[in-house]
Amino acid sequence: MRRAVDAIAELTVVGSYSSLGYRWRAPTFAPIDTDLSGRTVAITGASSGIGEATAHALARLGATLLLCVRDTEKGARVRDALPPPGGATHEVVRLDVSDLDEVRRSADVLLAHAPRLHALVNNAGVLLDRPERTPQGLERAFATNVLGGFLLSHLLLPALVAAGRPEDPARLVHVSSGGMYTQRIDLARMQGRFAHYDGVVAYAQHKRAQVILNRLWMERLRGLPVESYAMHPGWARTRGVATSLPRFERLMRPILRTPEAGADTVVWLVASPGPVGLSGRFFLDRRPRAEHVLPWTHETPEEAREVWNLCARLSGVQTTIGSGGRS
Repeated sequence: MRRAVDAIAELTVVGSYSSLGYRWRAPTFAPIDTDLSGRTVAITGASSGIGEATAHALARLGATLLLCVRDTEKGARVRDALPPPGGATHEVVRLDVSDLDEVRRSADVLLAHAPRLHALVNNAGVLLDRPERTPQGLERAFATNVLGGFLLSHLLLPALVAAGRPEDPARLVHVSSGGMYTQRIDLARMQGRFAHYDGVVAYAQHKRAQVILNRLWMERLRGLPVESYAMHPGWARTRGVATSLPRFERLMRPILRTPEAGADTVVWLVASPGPVGLSGRFFLDRRPRAEHVLPWTHETPEEAREVWNLCARLSGVQTTIGSGGRS
């Protein structure tokens, strides 16, 4: 009965993505009580919103955190409010994921701190109302939401492999958005190439790309002790939503989720044994969900591979996904 109601709520969108859906599902959730002492987790965009809420929840479980942030003062305030891990310290690492040169420099710092990394949460994101350019000449929102996390994941993969075990894999977690359901992937729009730039459409394209890449990460990681998951947090009341979508935030404020509720599935994916074996899947409220609800949004296998190969080329990563799998 509860699963049937959950399926109906999913179709209503508001009943699923808002606090109403979370309050309906949360009583069925088992407590997350995994002891993460001795485990290290890197979180991008950790200075506010979902990232900050994730940091607090994982720190309470004993994890040692690498807080990857653009603003190190904000990052330090988050770090100082966290319970300290036993025998270690949380670290703040300067990282603007839109700048690929900085991603490479910061990855070296992260690897020095954590040659064994148990999880990477690709959470940093931005919705812009006009196109901007990175030092590499890329559209900034695309670089932030897609390309930077793609490159960082590859650079940190050796540390993830070193930490993972087949029965307890290291985890890649990509924070997407339900907004991706409205879009069919379009490589030009994904890169911000519009006659008249539409930040909401670009953001949804990026979140669609994350889900596609997550599925292909499953192929790339086959045979390695690392799993990849994508999720969306529902509609959460964060500073980013208030800044980027002020009308939506004002209208929906009474039923927006707390950042903690939005972060719950991130924490579950990092800490729980529940998702093991479900690499490549897309989650909301601790359950795998369909990647498409509108038939016209389906991409072909070739289009999915084009997303991966474009990201590899633009980021300088020596990896491709061909018709026969990874190479």
